[in-house]
Parts: sequence; C-alpha cells; structure tokens
Amino acid sequence: MKPGARNLITDVAGLKVGNAQNEALKSGATVLLGDAPFTAAVHVMGGAPGTRETDLLAPDKMVQQVDALVLSGGSAFGLDAASGVADGLARAGRGFQVGPARIPIVPGAILFDLLNGGDKNWPDNPYKALGLAALENISEDFALGTIGAGTGATTMNLKGGLGSASLVLDSGLTVGALVAANPLGAVVQGHTRNFWAAPYEVASEFGGFGPTMDFDALSEPNPFAGPLEGANTTIAIIATDADLAQAQATRMATAAHDGMARAIYPSHTPYDGDLIFTAATGEKPLADPMVDPLQLGHAAAICLARAIARAVFEATATANDTLPSWHQKFG
Repeated sequence: MKPGARNLITDVAGLKVGNAQNEALKSGATVLLGDAPFTAAVHVMGGAPGTRETDLLAPDKMVQQVDALVLSGGSAFGLDAASGVADGLARAGRGFQVGPARIPIVPGAILFDLLNGGDKNWPDNPYKALGLAALENISEDFALGTIGAGTGATTMNLKGGLGSASLVLDSGLTVGALVAANPLGAVVQGHTRNFWAAPYEVASEFGGFGPTMDFDALSEPNPFAGPLEGANTTIAIIATDADLAQAQATRMATAAHDGMARAIYPSHTPYDGDLIFTAATGEKPLADPMVDPLQLGHAAAICLARAIARAVFEATATANDTLPSWHQKFG
C-alpha cells in the first residue's frame, strides 16, 4: 500500500471536498461531494453524537445512495450546514427523484466547538450559509488543519483540525479518509511531541518523530479527574472507489474506528460523538469478495489514524485560541 497522488480523500476518483469557515466564530463546515450519487453508510461509537439523516443509511432502508456528506462544527446548530448544501444541490438539479420532485440526500454530523474562544453570540444560525459556502468551494485539492469543520477543533491539550490521507492497495482499490479531529482525548503521547499514530506514518507526513520510548513522559495526572464542560467528538468519512453494498460499507466504517483508537487516547468516550461515514463510489468491482473487504477495512483504519495526526500537525494558531497548536508547543 502507498498513498495516492494527493494523499487526500480526493484520490478516490469522483469525489471533491469543499470547506468554509468563519474566523471570528472559530468554526466551519466541510462537504464531501460526489460527481454522482454514491453508496453511503455510517457507524457511531461515541456516546454523544449529533447527526442528520443517519437512520437512512441503514442497509434495510430505501435510499442506498446519497449526494453529499457534511461535517460541521457548531454542535446542534451545525446540523443546519447540511441544509445549505441541500439548497445548493437542489438548485443544481441534484437529488433523489420522487415523481417530479428531486430531494438532495445530505447526511451530516457535528462536533462540539462552542467553548473554543470564538464569538458565538450570533443573531441567526450561521451554519446554513457556511454549508452552502463549502459547497461552492468544492475542489479536488484542499488545505488541512485550521479550516472547514476543523477550524475550531481542539484535543485534550492541543488544537485539533481537519485531516486527510489516502492509500492505494495492491489490488488497485483506493481508500481515503477525511476527519475533523476534535477529541476529548490526546493525539500526542503524554507531554511529548510524538503522535499516537506514529507507527502508521508515511513519509514524515506529520513530522516523522516516531513513537516515544520515554515511558515516564506518558505518566501524567489524570486529565479527566475534574468536571467536564460540554463534549467533543471526532467525525470522519472513509471513502473508496470499490463497488460496495451498503452492508459492506457499514462494515468498512466499523473497521475504520480502529484508526481512532490508534490515534486518540482515549477515544469513543461517553462525551465524544465519534462517528464514521463510508462513501463508496462503486467505480471498481471487488476482485475477491472475501479478501478485498478485509483489506479495505484495514486500510481505512490506517488512513484514519494518519489523517487524525495530520489534522493536529497542520493546525495553525489564531487569535483567542484556548489551546496551543502543535507547532506552537513543540516548534
């Protein structure tokens, strides 16, 4: 396995990503759009999720494909970002056809970033406009770090951000990950600069520092001993060009949660809404229906772990931050 040409989720042909953010708000939205509708699935392991239209993604439901997926900040307010995306797609003539009507299918998920130092005293919910702006910024190339849904993201002790990574399997199938990393837990090991995801790093994509061998550095006071304000959440999308049924796509999302557990300590807490979508464009058939799904899940977990570390590594400092960026703290 090796990264694709961009080392982004858009190495999966037919997918594009758009981002929009408000610097004063310290929040934003990210949209994944397919050139055509794609098979989608979801798996939730966090205890505090915030979602839109995820029930529709169960294998027994009528609609098997969607037009776009949305990740957003803003907690429950951020669910309105998907409405902005749906409005834009409707104007473009996209959507599930019911008689003469077309209904864009746009599931979404949100993270909690309401206590990150941004101005949250808005007169009207800003997320619908942010969702539409993200759709209008759609591209195969996009920046990482403090952008889109990762704009106001935080971790236990550092700024979070938006991350992505990809892998091309020996079979020719491509897997990509897109994540807004905002976990309650830590992405680096103890007081060190070393990422928990270090064993999976490719070509120094998040510094090349490797795992730490300083076990004393991992011993620190329990950061969860006191009261917890609000919640956090890491929300992600795993994509592939494989032709997957919705049940297979669900299994791929489930396997990808291993990537969160490898990159975040701890992950899947009662205070995180950890969630992973799968997007399968169906461009390439499975050569081996027994082996390929196993390899896709394995690659998805590796991609997601790398994307989480990249999100934190690429984050940049902005005014009124409540936590330092990785580069501020470690140089």
